[in-house]
Amino acid sequence: MTRVQNFILISLIIILGFSPIVDTAQAQEPIVHAVLFYSPACGHCAQIIEEVLPGLDRQYGSQLVIYGVNTYSEAGNALFASYVELFNVPDERQAVPTLVVGDQVLLGSSEIPELFPGIIEEGLKNGGIDWPIIDGLIEVMESSTEGTTEETPSIVHEMTVQEKFKSDLAGNILSVIVLVGMIVSLTITGVNLTKDPDPDKKGAPEWLIPLLSVIGIGIAGYLAYVELNQVEAVCGPVGNCNTVQQSEYATLFGILPIGVMGIMGYLVIIILWLARLLDLPGYTRILNLGLFGITLFGLLFSIYLTFLEPFVIGATCIWCLSSAVIMTILFLLAAIKLNDPV
Repeated sequence: MTRVQNFILISLIIILGFSPIVDTAQAQEPIVHAVLFYSPACGHCAQIIEEVLPGLDRQYGSQLVIYGVNTYSEAGNALFASYVELFNVPDERQAVPTLVVGDQVLLGSSEIPELFPGIIEEGLKNGGIDWPIIDGLIEVMESSTEGTTEETPSIVHEMTVQEKFKSDLAGNILSVIVLVGMIVSLTITGVNLTKDPDPDKKGAPEWLIPLLSVIGIGIAGYLAYVELNQVEAVCGPVGNCNTVQQSEYATLFGILPIGVMGIMGYLVIIILWLARLLDLPGYTRILNLGLFGITLFGLLFSIYLTFLEPFVIGATCIWCLSSAVIMTILFLLAAIKLNDPV
């Protein structure tokens, strides 16, 4: 054999000899597995899926595998319930987006981008992280077409109005009751304003307006705190406050948190009420109209937001409903003030 033939033969032997080693190395490549619980109506979920995960996917490639679970689907909701039971999750942290990596849980658009990269690095150094042991996860992964184990998840399930309403049935029924009450109050007040005022009819106590406004500021302030700090809201047994707070409708034009807007509205009401107490000649009627106008705007905006909860977002915030009820009462009180003698 020539020297060239010997060289080729030896090269082939070396290549073939190293092939099993290369294959074994590839097979043993550490992989971090994670499960992301999300919902189609969650603005923070969209932020994680569209802005955070693609960069991690490009960075780690096949070493990072994320399975997306849509909690609005029947199977996804059951998996989320299994996760809650397994990790003994408190009520205030039962929200999306939730990322489960091994035995670690990351919640919200602050924790996930802040902590997940470090967990990935640590997991890869230690030989990878297997799928979390959530009852039913493997079965759903094998049969579901909503998620994928090969790429970052995407929101692919568009819920019907009926599905959204059923996802928080008790809370959404309560929303509809409040919504109907607001519309009826608006209609009756409109009819009454077309009639001549009854001079013998007693008005409501003056102190009700500032008292309700202060309570409204407290509620709006808490919602503003939740949104600005991206923390989980404390919810009662009815409704799903965090789903509402994490939706795109929690801010106006994506900039101004609705809670901040509420604080501003209640403050204007208090200022107008205080100005009325000065009893300035010629200004009482203007101040009454201003009070009526701001509460009318607040009522109409509350009707809009309350409609969104059961029919668009698919969840109800009890704090929001409380504010809507307060604004409705303030509107009725302001309407009564229109008939006060000038």
